[in-house]
Amino acid sequence: MFETVQIPVWLISIVALLAAVSALERILVPSVRWFFRRRMERVVARLNERLERPIEPFKLARRHDMIQRLIYDPKVAEAVAEQAKEDGIPENVAFEAAHRYAREIVPSFSATAYFGFATRITRWLSRGIYRVRIAYRDEKSIAEIEPSSTVVYVMNHRSNMDYFLVTYLAAERTALSYAVGEWARVWPLQGLLRFMGAYFIRRKSNNVLYRRVLGRYVQMATEAGVGQAVFPEGGLSLTGEVKPPKLGILNYVISGYHGDEGRDVVFVPVALNYDRVLEDRVLIEAATAGGRKFRFGPFSMLGFVFRQIRFFLTGRFHRFGYAAVSFGSPLSLREFSKDMDVRSSEELTKNVGRELMARVRQEVPVLPVPLVAYILCRAQEPLAREEVEAQLVQIVEKLRDCSAQVHLPRDNTNYATQVGLRMLLLRQFIREDDSGMIINEKSRDLVEYYAKSIAHIVDAEIDERGDRPELK
Repeated sequence: MFETVQIPVWLISIVALLAAVSALERILVPSVRWFFRRRMERVVARLNERLERPIEPFKLARRHDMIQRLIYDPKVAEAVAEQAKEDGIPENVAFEAAHRYAREIVPSFSATAYFGFATRITRWLSRGIYRVRIAYRDEKSIAEIEPSSTVVYVMNHRSNMDYFLVTYLAAERTALSYAVGEWARVWPLQGLLRFMGAYFIRRKSNNVLYRRVLGRYVQMATEAGVGQAVFPEGGLSLTGEVKPPKLGILNYVISGYHGDEGRDVVFVPVALNYDRVLEDRVLIEAATAGGRKFRFGPFSMLGFVFRQIRFFLTGRFHRFGYAAVSFGSPLSLREFSKDMDVRSSEELTKNVGRELMARVRQEVPVLPVPLVAYILCRAQEPLAREEVEAQLVQIVEKLRDCSAQVHLPRDNTNYATQVGLRMLLLRQFIREDDSGMIINEKSRDLVEYYAKSIAHIVDAEIDERGDRPELK
């Protein structure tokens, strides 16, 4: 019993390692987790004191707990049973598929990452690249939204900069949760976006079970009061126009609405526009090819970044004009559903989507480059600088009479004309000769891309002329 037993060193090492792992798991890990959890709670408490809409507990739940809650939800369990029966497979197989979808969708929000790292980066990037402008149609109504309501920002989608711009501008109000497409599921971007509260979706998936799991997550977040940002167009606009809505996410939100018994859902229309969209050439190429396959890779992006760094170091860097965001009048789902005689959530969703996109279109900011592009596109002959400015003055006067969101540098029409022309000339979209300003035919699609972003607003306020060419 007390005899000496010889044990190899490698076996002792394995036993010691297992003992250390066990001690770490049972003693150290819970203590460390508790320490960081307490620290996070203190950070959130301080943040909630300054935020207009505090961070909801649902958003702060551990990702593992949220996944478990989602896959064991009665509606998801019902969807699993239906899928198993339809496909003729055991329920545990369908359940594992639902579990996989839940892990793919559910974010891992970090208040420290969002308000410490993300908002600083988005502020630095937005203000470093653009001159940022913000406007409100009815700021009082937005400020008076009931604290118990769930706020959903509904936006047009012009650029991937939209995520950065709106995150930066909304940082004083709340933490937003975005639906992000599969393009972002790459390391390390995927982890960063999860920490910022983004949830990933398969935009083209027709899998019924996946859609049910995704829909239930969106409904649970809405019921819990989580602020969300939605791009109903379903992707970047390839033509510059505000496209009709795709109602998937909106339908999930509205189908989970419980009327007067639950939280009100308040939609805030948000319109964005830019003097320069970073991806404009890529988007035009995709539109010309007739699909959404973007010929843009990491090397192209790095090349663009290094060019801008070179311009900055040599003193030739200029910011890309204005980036403007306009917040429209909010729409209460509770009040809207009372006014609309609808019999199903699908019909209500269509009406809400139509109304929201009409408000978004109305709020699109009018900027120098789109204005000058619009004037040149509708001209039937070359225009001198003075003629471009004269037309711009007429358009701006009429737009301001109808309370359109017009942003001009220094509030000076002459300077705005020069800025718009300079940017188009620098990018070789147009050229100037003795006869005036002429659009380069190879770049006509790009000039029309910017013109179309405001054409619906300008056309609504300016009398039609028989000789005006249509924007293609």
